[in-house]
Parts: sequence; C-alpha cells; structure tokens
Amino acid sequence: MPSVYNWQLGREMTYRFDHAAPQWQFAAVFNINRCLACQTCTMACKSTWTFSEGQEYMWWNNVETKPYGGYPQHWDVKTLELIEQAKPGGQTWGGNPASDAPYGTYGGSTIFEAASLGNVAVGYLPTDEEWTSPNIHEDSPVATTALSEGVSLPEHQTWFFYLQRICNHCTYPACLAACPRNAIYKREEDGIVLIDQDRCRGYRKCVEQCPYKKPMYRADTRTSEKCIGCYPRVEGSDPLTEGLPMETRCMASCPGQIRLQGLVRVDEDGTWAEDPDNPLYYLVREEQLALPLYPQFGTAPNVYYIPPRWVPRPYLRQMFGPGVDDAIAAYERPSRRAQAVLQLFRVSQSIIFSFEVIDGPKIAEINVGGRPLEIFDDTVVGYGRDGEEIVRVNVREPQYERPIQYLNTI
Repeated sequence: MPSVYNWQLGREMTYRFDHAAPQWQFAAVFNINRCLACQTCTMACKSTWTFSEGQEYMWWNNVETKPYGGYPQHWDVKTLELIEQAKPGGQTWGGNPASDAPYGTYGGSTIFEAASLGNVAVGYLPTDEEWTSPNIHEDSPVATTALSEGVSLPEHQTWFFYLQRICNHCTYPACLAACPRNAIYKREEDGIVLIDQDRCRGYRKCVEQCPYKKPMYRADTRTSEKCIGCYPRVEGSDPLTEGLPMETRCMASCPGQIRLQGLVRVDEDGTWAEDPDNPLYYLVREEQLALPLYPQFGTAPNVYYIPPRWVPRPYLRQMFGPGVDDAIAAYERPSRRAQAVLQLFRVSQSIIFSFEVIDGPKIAEINVGGRPLEIFDDTVVGYGRDGEEIVRVNVREPQYERPIQYLNTI
C-alpha cells in the first residue's frame, strides 16, 4: 500500500490510497470540561437527519459516559485489542515533541498496519445487541474509594466523564479505504466524508473497519449511512445562512457551549496550513489545548477534545495520546490569548475563520495550582470567510439582574 504522512503520529504510515489534500478541512474542538450530557446535540441531529423509518438505531451524534458507556458498546476497547494482538506490547510513543510531531512519534501499529493479508484495516462488525441502549452506563462512575473521603484536583478517585462523538471526517478515513465499491469519498472543498447512496451496496465493510463505528447500516434500504457534517450548512447553501458557512446542527444547539466548529486550510502535504489567527488552528497547533481521539488508530481524525481535568492521566493518555498532561496544564492556566479564544465557543452559528484579540483591563488575579493567574477583560472579535465581523465578545461575561416583576417567569 502507499505511504502517507500522519502528523498526529509523527511518521509515515501505510494507507490504501495516495494522499490527496482537500482545499479546506472540516474540523471541530469539543471542550469535555463543559459538557452537561443534556443530549441536546444528539436530539438536534436525530430530528434533522435520522428520524425516518429504518434509522431508529442511527445516532450520528451521541454523548456517552466513559469509561463504561459506548455506542456501539465496547467500540474502542475492541479496536484497541485488535491492534494489540497484531503487535503485543508495542503500542508506545517515543521521541521528543516537535512541530511536525507534536506528541512525539508513535511506534505501534495503526489499524491499517495491523491488518492481515487481504484486509485494508483491522476491524469487526458489532452485534445487534451492541447497537442497542445508546445511553448504557450513563453517569456510571469508577468508584475506587468511598465518596465520604472527598475528592480534589488534579485527579478524582471516583470519576466519569462525557464523550461527545460525531464522525471525525478523518484525513485518512478507514471507511473510505475499506469500501470495495469506492462509494465513499472525501469532498475536495471541505474534507467532509460522504457515502454515495447510488454506489453503496451495503457490504458493511465501512461499518467493520471504521474504528469509531460511525458508518451505520440501514436495513430497509440495504445501504450504509453516516454523519454528513451538515454540509448544506457548512457550504452556505442552507436557506438560513444567506450564503455564509454555518456550524452544524449539533454544534449550534449546544447549551453548554462546548463546541467550536469550522474550516482550516490544508497544505498539499496534508498538514494544516499555518494560520494562528484561525481559532481551531490556534487551539490545536499553537496552544495544543485540544487533542485527537485515539490518534494511534492512524485515521488522523479532525475532531479534537480538550481533555477532562479530573480523570486519571493513564486513561486519558490511552484515549488522546501523550499530549494530555500538557493540554490539561494549558487549559488550567490558559495564556491571555487562549482565555479570549475560549469565549468563541457557541457564540455564533456562522463559522469563524479568523479572530482578533483587543486588549482590555486587568480584572482579577486568581490562584491556580499555587501560582497566580491574571485575568484580563479582553475583547475577542470573530471574522467570517470574507473578513466580515461576525461576533464580538468579552472575557468577562455580562451579568443581568431580572427585574422584580419578572422574578417568577421563564
């Protein structure tokens, strides 16, 4: 198979096709620390795309409680076990972080490199039972000590967290590589991965070999379907947008303001083009606050997560790679510029292509980890594709006092 460069792993890897970079890449950052598990994103997606007969068990967006929850059940554990079987004890990271290998170099096997002869990637088909109960083990904690003992950061002994999942619209999609009909393709204009329903014959190789299990089989049409990245909104053809690129339904509906979705420009070699004024590039590549989900799978996912602060670090390193410690440290003590960019989450339905921070006065100094952290009331301005101003917000959120005559109204 051809060799392609995976910057998340810091090395070349095998993949079925030669690299072909889109002009822009659909990408998102999810802040796990803010998630309410209200499932508003889940229902927004469900009511928009998967409400029809035959789609009852399709949840393109879901929020699952880790470590025990999953949809389908055990999706990540089973894939990790398949990789381990191919190279026992070899799934390690080494080397020093660098600009082209920000988390060090992965020395283990990807799902493509672990595949047996005749297969594109390792994978499995979930059972019907594993597709049931999308909310299984919701709010089920790991209880390693009595709650009466209390907890404190940096890690809790009794813990769980919510993991928000959509299709990662990977740079090297396993579903695309696995399809014998070549029915799956990656859009040149935005990197969104779609399934051509006219070409699909329902062989379910995409379901089998996607490690995140986001393609799903629809029995009544005998085809597979998956998250389409709300591409009418992203490309600006949704009637609501008036021609402007717009965030997806799951992003725009989030009450917890945990999601920021946009587009990043891609270089010919597949890496993100340097653009520190793009909020996604800034959070992922400059500050390294957000990390990919299971980068060792090798698909180079384009949905990134700010890891939860209270979870034991070994678990998080397995899930997000070795950049976890630095990412959490950067989130706990964000730079002045990062404090401003974090205010852009869910402040506008329009996609923010660039930002500017206008300095404001110092408003507080707090103690974080025994060291002072200065807070400034800076203003962050978000700009659209053509440089037009979309939104302007301050680090200090305004407070409103409800008038006495409205105290008992909603």
